[in-house]
Amino acid sequence: MPECPVCGAEPTISDDPVEGELLECEDCGVELEILALDPITLGEAPDAEEDWGE
Repeated sequence: MPECPVCGAEPTISDDPVEGELLECEDCGVELEILALDPITLGEAPDAEEDWGE
């Protein structure tokens, strides 16, 4: 089971995960991204940046 890179908890992952999917760690509240599927690797999701239509 993959662990949260921030707190080490095991976040709930859907039965059909997709690379790039975002989820939230139930323990620490950080937003995570699925970086790889085999094995499932999690990382902190990047902050959304405003592009202001550019």
